[in-house]
Amino acid sequence: MRTRPLGPDAPAVSVVGFGGMPLSTPGRPDDEAEAIRVIHASLDGGVTLIDTADAYCQGEHEVGHNERLVAKALRQWKGARESVIIATKGGIERRGAEWIVNGRPEYIRKACDRSLKALGVERIDLYQHHRPDPGVPFLETIGAFAELERAGKVRWVGLSNVDVDEIEAARRLVPIATVQNRLNPFFREALERGVVPHCDREGIGFLAYSPVGGGRLNKKLPSHPVVAGIARRLHCSAHAVVLAWVLAQGTSVIIIPAARTVEHAADALTAADIVLSDADRDALDRAEFSRA
Repeated sequence: MRTRPLGPDAPAVSVVGFGGMPLSTPGRPDDEAEAIRVIHASLDGGVTLIDTADAYCQGEHEVGHNERLVAKALRQWKGARESVIIATKGGIERRGAEWIVNGRPEYIRKACDRSLKALGVERIDLYQHHRPDPGVPFLETIGAFAELERAGKVRWVGLSNVDVDEIEAARRLVPIATVQNRLNPFFREALERGVVPHCDREGIGFLAYSPVGGGRLNKKLPSHPVVAGIARRLHCSAHAVVLAWVLAQGTSVIIIPAARTVEHAADALTAADIVLSDADRDALDRAEFSRA
């Protein structure tokens, strides 16, 4: 599979990563073995980046579920574990079934230690700030990530759901390897607000989450006239066309599509080999993608 640099002073990873969230949230596979088969299908297809988070679970009672699942899948995988980078996130607290932003430094430190245990590692490859907390000064939170990096608990620091000013503010405290923001044809704010171009210029890896829209929106793609027409001509799925479009938005872009089935995981991998023509890209750029 094609690769791109994860970020400054970080190795190259597969342009198609794997997002673990739906294997642990409501609607996840009933059988854990099936969830592990989904992860293995991605790894066997050349994926070298898995994205997870401590908050990916069904509630407060099972925080770390997805991290433990990913760790178990890697232990059972017959491939080269050292070739795979695991990215996790801290800064979202589960209270009951609620998702609560918590950027307090003491919570970040606690969450990191819990993630180290869940993943069964002594150092987290990529530890990402999940989302800025409006109740905590941004740089106070980032200071905690910088401390974790200096302590050797974190190899690289990443940000998520941030703008250009926040990226640059964080970089004054600690090197930032990656930025993980939403990017798909329905939601293009990462392009419109300059985050992707900024990452391209600075060599920061841009991890595109929800690259086909997520939820009900991705179900619209097979019937979208522009997407469907390109898919028929290229003999691929509509979802793969959109993933290829997202990859084409910048030299720093790495997509992290999620999957609940082996079939969907395998289909996402095909996007790495799709080459959209200039006409295809222009048609997708100009197409209307309704959120209704």
